[in-house]
Amino acid sequence: MTATENPPSIEKLSIDAVRVLTMDAVQRANQGHPGAPMGLAPVAYTLFTRLLKHNPRNPSWIDRDRFILSAGHASMLLYATLYLSGYPITLDDLERFRELGAPTAGHPEHWEVPGIEATTGPLGQGLSMAVGLAVAERWLAERFNTPEHTVVDHHTWVIASDGDIQEGVTSEASSLAGRLGLGKLIVFYDDNKIQLASPTALVFSEDVSARYEAYGWQVLEVGASSDPHKDLDPDEIESAARAALAEADRPTLIRVHSHIGFGSPHKQDSTKAHGSALGEDEVRLTKEVYGWDPDKHFFVPPAVLEHWGETVERGAAAEDDWEDRFRAFSAADADAAAELRRIVTGEGLPAGWVEELPRFSPDDPAIATRAASGKVIQWAAARVPELVGGSADLASSNNTDIDDGGDLLPGQYGGRNLHFGVREHAMGAIVNGLTLHGLRAFGGTFLTFSDYMRGAVRLGALMKLPAVWVWTHDSIGLGSDGPTHQPVEHLAALRAMPNLTVVRPADANETALAWRFALAHDDRPTALILSRQNLPILDPEQIPSDAIDRGAYVLSDPADGVDPELILIGTGSEVSLCVEAAATLTAEGVKVRVVSAPCLDTFAEADPAYREAVLPRRVRARVAVEAAVQLGWDRWFGPDGAFVGMHSFGASGSAEDVYRHFGITAERVAAVGRDAIAASADA
Repeated sequence: MTATENPPSIEKLSIDAVRVLTMDAVQRANQGHPGAPMGLAPVAYTLFTRLLKHNPRNPSWIDRDRFILSAGHASMLLYATLYLSGYPITLDDLERFRELGAPTAGHPEHWEVPGIEATTGPLGQGLSMAVGLAVAERWLAERFNTPEHTVVDHHTWVIASDGDIQEGVTSEASSLAGRLGLGKLIVFYDDNKIQLASPTALVFSEDVSARYEAYGWQVLEVGASSDPHKDLDPDEIESAARAALAEADRPTLIRVHSHIGFGSPHKQDSTKAHGSALGEDEVRLTKEVYGWDPDKHFFVPPAVLEHWGETVERGAAAEDDWEDRFRAFSAADADAAAELRRIVTGEGLPAGWVEELPRFSPDDPAIATRAASGKVIQWAAARVPELVGGSADLASSNNTDIDDGGDLLPGQYGGRNLHFGVREHAMGAIVNGLTLHGLRAFGGTFLTFSDYMRGAVRLGALMKLPAVWVWTHDSIGLGSDGPTHQPVEHLAALRAMPNLTVVRPADANETALAWRFALAHDDRPTALILSRQNLPILDPEQIPSDAIDRGAYVLSDPADGVDPELILIGTGSEVSLCVEAAATLTAEGVKVRVVSAPCLDTFAEADPAYREAVLPRRVRARVAVEAAVQLGWDRWFGPDGAFVGMHSFGASGSAEDVYRHFGITAERVAAVGRDAIAASADA
């Protein structure tokens, strides 16, 4: 293979700079994915220098276009492009690719370098989050734009790989994007016909273009030549992108027929270019193909830096133009302008939003925490205008609808109720995208189906996004739907996830505090684990206002302030069982403390002195009660304690019968409590 231009144009030099930096960085690290960046360098160049509305001097500009590298394994494409475009990333950062502490991680990490809009790598997540970003843009535009003032008007761009397109989450999200007519979502699909272990033809033969057209997308193609020496043409890429920009009512998929590892004499168009360094010899040969000095590493000609640097001036001019429009908008409606800025920049919730938290009386009828959550959502929605959300076709069961919030529909994007359909995984990713854009978003389904969306939940936790997950039907208490729908291992699995705060409230009042906690914390997602069955309402005077922040608290103690000899610890629906068992034991003369532990995550983070006050080590007789598996509880009930819960899958039957069948009753808790006292006495 020989160089295609001699001497090369400034555009070709600028494109090849991305390739050379990629090869050098991956080779120095001796690991990474050079092939996709080498094939897609013309796309990145065209996008960042001709199409993307962005300002490298101010990467957080409100009305910037958002770019998501869904093919996160091709991270050097993004790092090299950000460096050349003038973002705050250095050549030294590129040289430290994949090193501990470097901002150039193996896969892009949210805002580790300004310009990285989302953490990507698990394939399908980036494109699916981009759907959420595109929905948020349309929501903000409908809420804030006026006939006289357009202050929200940007696009969401994505580069996706064949692996992204194969993932199921992408199918879910793309289907919904087509249904919603998200015309400002544009995806470059890198159809290079090679994946990590094989050619795509070995596993993938569907007509992707026809599939996306069936979803309701516009589908375009570039670079269809089979000539292995023919590079992608920036003019052709731009032409397709301009056609995408002109399409207002459909998202666009631009199918890019690229050559993975373009220019590599021995590894282009093969799996050898996908997931490992090319090798020193191959890097030298490839640089020679490009017409670059093979003995220079991490070198960019000054003319290339100057050419790419023109992006900065264009971006600054675009932002200046927007600032003029925003000032006019602010002069016309200062409150709306301030609110838009507050939402998108994450400056916090409106002043006074926490006032008049709903309180429920013990004299009221018992109420399921899912129903209580629905009532609290109305309170929150009235105070937090950017609160939006929905359910995976379970809104009436999850109680997630915002009354009078309106539905978000094609061409009617100002609604606050999103209908995700039976698409749990896409819902998780889309909620992440909405949250990345500044909205406070929630998504709901049954707790057992949190498994379907775990990949998105994990990524949101990794990015510390303040999404709220409303997971109802939280135990065997959902009854006759049976073990397929009765989550038993889910609480343990979710509590094992870093940065995810899992809250299982015992009643309506703890549910109100849980929602307040979730909205007050903008540095982590919160999972609300809610019951299907009705639960007695606790006396709000017995529940401290910081119950969720501290994680556990003493709900009741022996009379006259004497020390307890037994502690019963419960969460969610089992707290009422602990209260009932305590009454039985107290009548027998046993000194019992009942602890409600709505959030073991925050209790583990609480001050040790507070934890000791709630669970004093001198009281060795403890019983933990939760209609789930025991995993994770040993820390709290101690060596002489015991656990009342699940040790198998559930069963179909009424909630009352199923609880009795598995021995999760007040009578059993009392009996196990007596045994724990005896065991501690013998210790």
